[in-house]
Amino acid sequence: MSDRQSSNAYWQANLRIIWVCLIIWALVSYGFGIILRPLISSISIGGTDLGFWFAQQGSILIFIVLIFWYAARMNRLDREHGVDE
Repeated sequence: MSDRQSSNAYWQANLRIIWVCLIIWALVSYGFGIILRPLISSISIGGTDLGFWFAQQGSILIFIVLIFWYAARMNRLDREHGVDE
């Protein structure tokens, strides 16, 4: 595989990971916290409804998990393409 094909494959895989992160971010912050809140408000978690939980602390917890997942996935991608440190 040429360098150009390899760098294109690396970039495409990187963009795929970024899109997955953005979709999860949008689903959690806007989807569960705002748009779908009336649908999930009947579910109780920790004494409050699930929509409020996502808007206040659930989205933050999921964002933190997302950051660590992104870092781990990018490290693995770097090793796969031989650009790791």
